[in-house]
Amino acid sequence: MRLPRKLLALALVVLVLAIAAVGWLGLRPHGPTDFAGGALVELADYRGGDPTGAPLSIAGTDMVARGEYLTRAADCIACHTAPGGKPFAGGMAFPLPFGSLYSTNITPDKNTGIGAWSDEDFVKALHEGVGRDGKHLYPAFPYTSYTLMTRSDVLAVKAYLFSLKPVRNRPPASDISFPFNQRYLIWFWNRLFSPGQRFQPNTGQTPEWNRGAYLVEALGHCGECHTPRNLLYGLSSGRKFAGAMINGWKAYNITSDPAWGIGAWSDAQLADYLSSGHAEERSSAAGPMGEAVENSLRFLSEDDVRAMAAYLKSVPAIHDSTDVAAVQTPSAKGHAAKAVGSAGSGQSLGLRVFEGACSSCHSFDGSGAVSVYASLAGNRTVNDAAAVNATQAILQGARLRTAHGEVFMSTFGTAYSDAEIAAVLNYVTGRFGANTSAVTPDEVAKRRQGR
Repeated sequence: MRLPRKLLALALVVLVLAIAAVGWLGLRPHGPTDFAGGALVELADYRGGDPTGAPLSIAGTDMVARGEYLTRAADCIACHTAPGGKPFAGGMAFPLPFGSLYSTNITPDKNTGIGAWSDEDFVKALHEGVGRDGKHLYPAFPYTSYTLMTRSDVLAVKAYLFSLKPVRNRPPASDISFPFNQRYLIWFWNRLFSPGQRFQPNTGQTPEWNRGAYLVEALGHCGECHTPRNLLYGLSSGRKFAGAMINGWKAYNITSDPAWGIGAWSDAQLADYLSSGHAEERSSAAGPMGEAVENSLRFLSEDDVRAMAAYLKSVPAIHDSTDVAAVQTPSAKGHAAKAVGSAGSGQSLGLRVFEGACSSCHSFDGSGAVSVYASLAGNRTVNDAAAVNATQAILQGARLRTAHGEVFMSTFGTAYSDAEIAAVLNYVTGRFGANTSAVTPDEVAKRRQGR
């Protein structure tokens, strides 16, 4: 007996809705601080001190000064400044599998920037991801994090940006293929992945923890780089801060797992890394993380850095032995002993490259001949069995401006072949790391091409 067409249509609708419901439950992320349990309250009902805004030493100054601090904490300059371009004038390219996006000019130029934007226009962009023209913004702009910011903080950022010198610059239009160029579809994406609400303190946590949560989740938007993406390019539910790839670099696992994350780092090491880009026996920042330190984190107060560290150390551990760039770090002393013992080994290609290009700065024992930033002993990068970030550091070089001056590593991508780079990577990870990498020239070639 055949079912009537209307009944078949109804059954199909029910099936589609059921699939959509399962997808919604499976893909929708938890609230940014739900892992901590406890009661969340509206900011006005919280009695532990305001965890939002700028530090007390700045909060009493004018709105522009507060906005400058918050703009740095939010690292706006990183995405809104093109290589070689003027600060905040936009034009930074974001290549995607379905086209390219370009960041907007957020200087107060009235024709090409945001000079004609009202307070409501600006708040709507950061809280809802909707531009002045009423069109949805692509979530490469992290409004899904900025939506947690208070209105007063958003307007302080606007006040600072409007205090800057206008720059006339019209970035290229985004070039996105169908159907991703249909911006109305972002409305549905937002229902899944944007919390769409302001930050709520947790009454079961300390004021320091809540301040750290606001800095990490709302302003710093750390999850945008350190949380892997799902099939719909939303942050992966259940994989908070487990590590992800960003522009060819590995944004490492920063959960509290002691082997694969930052659980074994001391509070001082983590605070040093965030504020200066270097933690002794742990890591030196480079690539996108180096930019975050240079443009944003080094300007934060000591109390704010400690608050971020306290919050990050509370994020549930994710132990993932399938992560090709996860790290298990032995002691620096173990590395040094291994390096000294192997210094006289056969003249391999990797050793010859290391002798010619690396030892003068990094030293044969990995201690760093010119700076602590050049130390390899105990460094997370050489403990990555896939040598992801080590490859990019060699190909692209590294530069970091700190409170004590500028440190840099020269670019060697054009000076050495894929085979030579693969050989020195395997030599360095074998000599200073827990596991020798097995990078091939073909893999270096792919990473050189951004794949």
